[in-house]
Amino acid sequence: MTTIPADPPRADLPPEPHTPPASKPTSLRRVAAASSIGTTIEFYDFFIYGTAAALVFPTVFFPAADEVTGTIASFATFAVAFFARPVGAMLFGHFGDRIGRKRTLVWTLLIMGLATVAIGLLPGYESGVFGFAESGIGIAAPIALVVLRFLQGFAVGGEWAGATLLTAEYAPAGKRGLYAMFPQLGPAFAFFLSSLTFLIASLTLGETSSAFLDYGWRIPFILSFALVAVGLWVRLAVAETPVFRDVQRRKALEAAASDGPASNEPALPFLDAFRHQWKEILIAGGALASLFSLFYMGTAFLTNYGTKSLDLSRTFVLSAGMIAAIVFGLSTAASAMWSDRVGRRRVILTSCAIAVPWALVLFPILEIGGGFAFVIGLIGTLLIFGIAYGPAGALLPELFEARYRYTGAGMGYNLAGIFGGAIPPLIAAPLIAGPGAIWVGVLLAGLSALSVVCTILIVETKDKAMRAATESPEEEPALVG
Repeated sequence: MTTIPADPPRADLPPEPHTPPASKPTSLRRVAAASSIGTTIEFYDFFIYGTAAALVFPTVFFPAADEVTGTIASFATFAVAFFARPVGAMLFGHFGDRIGRKRTLVWTLLIMGLATVAIGLLPGYESGVFGFAESGIGIAAPIALVVLRFLQGFAVGGEWAGATLLTAEYAPAGKRGLYAMFPQLGPAFAFFLSSLTFLIASLTLGETSSAFLDYGWRIPFILSFALVAVGLWVRLAVAETPVFRDVQRRKALEAAASDGPASNEPALPFLDAFRHQWKEILIAGGALASLFSLFYMGTAFLTNYGTKSLDLSRTFVLSAGMIAAIVFGLSTAASAMWSDRVGRRRVILTSCAIAVPWALVLFPILEIGGGFAFVIGLIGTLLIFGIAYGPAGALLPELFEARYRYTGAGMGYNLAGIFGGAIPPLIAAPLIAGPGAIWVGVLLAGLSALSVVCTILIVETKDKAMRAATESPEEEPALVG
């Protein structure tokens, strides 16, 4: 089993504080498992919300609205999380760059898990939960739902960057794409699990039964508690990354030499990240906008569209989601490994270029009708998404300096979440109800075209060294052309 030994002692650096003894190596298998399990749990919580928003939230939390308005309101609560993600990226990025990747990731997992379980226990507008508040809690129900959804997005905003850094900063030379693949597989596992749990609930309780609306949809949310416990156990067993340990030792050396705090210690890492690498943050946000728009379409919107607009059964739509999740995972893994050979930029550019025409033909394919057309549309969307998503786990950490890498990578990723994940949910339902579904495709094609332009502006990063020893505080890396 491959291991990464603790860094050898260096005569010019003081002892490393709060780190494991040199005799305890860290298994790369354990690092991969910690990052993959963590993102699986976080995105499972995230996806079950999207599935519930498509299937039951309009009825449970917005019963007074007509069908279109209820759907819009439900997906508006879904979009809230994407606006919360940059806030989480800044706050957790600050602590991730100051106190470490590992400890910060423990907090993101806890917050996500508690918010998700709370959604499962939340009474509806006119309905209770397990005998409590049997007549509902009125307007307080959707308000509480929005708050809990914000906390979900807040936690995910800090989770992704930390999980990818955990693997990217441990990865051997030339294999960063391979190891950064593991946290990227989390969403594929999570989409499969979320579809499976809702499918089991539907088959057990019936698709249209009052039992499913009363409590069946809550089961996947409450089960999140057990998954979080497993994730914490695995994550606590992993040592801090060698890159972060090196950064901390350098700070300690500077402090000892100057008899004070290190001169290059950023008081607020997100300000330093914006001051030195604002171009990288903006370009990364634009480059991954296509990725997020396909992510939203494939994992949430098409679930609603298949059941409401195409009149497909919930069982069929959820089963199709499980098949698509497998294809999504395979494309993510293949593209991540491919990026170690040909570069991150080329692989992501391929996905964005394919996404432009695909977005324009997606809804004409779906409007053919029938289950086969729906499966083709869903699988195609997640396949193209996976091609871009695989290399993104290595690309964003490579774009930023170690001292604010957590913050910078998180901000770029979650800025893309606003462009591609928050805006389409607010616009898609009104477009379908008004001028027609083809205009949703035009919107997605426009976002993909933006990503093509932004990806072209990125200079290849796959051969960039990530160790703090290679970086100078005064240097601004020229990673964007």
